[in-house]
Amino acid sequence: MLASFKSIGAYTPSRALTNKDFEKIVDTSDEWIKQRTGIENRYIAADDQSTSDLAYEAAKVAIERSGLEHSEIDAIICATITPDFFCMPSTACVIADKLGISHVTAFDISAACSGFVYALNIAKAFVESGIKKNVLIIGAEKLSSIVDYQERTTCILFGDGAGAAIIGTTDKKEESILDVHTSADGSFQDFLITPGGGSTNPCSQKVLDERLQFMKMKGNETFKVAVNTLTKDVKNILEKNNMTSEDIDFFIPHQANFRIIDAVGKKLNFPTEKIVLTVAKYGNTSAASIPMAINDWYESGKLKTGNLMLLDTFGGGLTWGSALAHFNQK
Repeated sequence: MLASFKSIGAYTPSRALTNKDFEKIVDTSDEWIKQRTGIENRYIAADDQSTSDLAYEAAKVAIERSGLEHSEIDAIICATITPDFFCMPSTACVIADKLGISHVTAFDISAACSGFVYALNIAKAFVESGIKKNVLIIGAEKLSSIVDYQERTTCILFGDGAGAAIIGTTDKKEESILDVHTSADGSFQDFLITPGGGSTNPCSQKVLDERLQFMKMKGNETFKVAVNTLTKDVKNILEKNNMTSEDIDFFIPHQANFRIIDAVGKKLNFPTEKIVLTVAKYGNTSAASIPMAINDWYESGKLKTGNLMLLDTFGGGLTWGSALAHFNQK
């Protein structure tokens, strides 16, 4: 039995935060943000919305499009760095309860922007081992809860949102998830980090005073490593599967920064029409980025059943991953 990408769904909060809005918050400009990042807009969750609320909305769409009943879902994996609660309960457990799904495996993973591809890898293993039949995987983030809106170079990058997919079974290779690669290098852990709140720097007045509860990023260093790592990882997965860029219908990279996507696309010889771009619309939504991009392409009518997707992602950890998957929503 093979694993198959059965459906996609996404949810975007209603409040938009444009570059012009940021001109009123920090010392920046619409032109500077667009030139440096390609981002024009991002969406921010309401104060009373948690990550699980965003995930719940995306999951409902993915389940409905899959044609499955909620009772047929036998595992839920949520990739997030902005869980509803510190440590426990997992956001996946909260999502399961909101969906009315009980007595199933439910847990979170933390791989930052690579989280959805990591979850895809786990779901593929669950399905192909026969342990599970229908796995709901979700990338969901309320990054506005850990972004420092006093830090001008970081706060402009991130938005909130969620994307979800059902990973089920097939006996046809042309409908399957062909391969998933994931990896990490913890020696770069300080490139993207939320220093406060964990066991290293527990919550304290010092953490609050130094604003350590917010995400910190070494932008230039991360950019250089991201371009090289993303390019190398794609070359590896294509070579392993005896493919070239010509075999791929759509290249769907993590939507962090247009300059990174453009540099990687050129190094890999992907024509513009094959590269999925949503970064201008949503900004960087971390683990939600790739499923939200897949959903955008699906809802626009560009992504069709049978298309071969190449996913490529990079995030804090540092973590990275790539996947070759046929889109099999029927």
